[in-house]
Amino acid sequence: MDTTLLIRYLGDTPNLRIIDFFLDNRSDYSKKEILEGTGISKTTLYKVWPELERLEIVTPKRKYGNTTLYALNKDNVFVKQIIYMDNALSKKAIQKDVEAEPLEA
Repeated sequence: MDTTLLIRYLGDTPNLRIIDFFLDNRSDYSKKEILEGTGISKTTLYKVWPELERLEIVTPKRKYGNTTLYALNKDNVFVKQIIYMDNALSKKAIQKDVEAEPLEA
């Protein structure tokens, strides 16, 4: 897994990896897909997951057979702030890259 700007600046924690996964993949996913996408262990996911649900950072969206699919709760105030921060970091990085490019004649 490549380190994103958000992870690089805020730290590499399981909770942030899960949130970052949803920011990069804007849909709904099963816990198995989240495990594969984040690179965290199943034990770690099941340890931090209840808190993410309790704080309504992730919410169940639909059932697919016996599998529940989850999505990032974009109405959550905390999630809105993380999205804002992620966008600000991206804009700053793009601005830095543009300023570093040599002008073509």
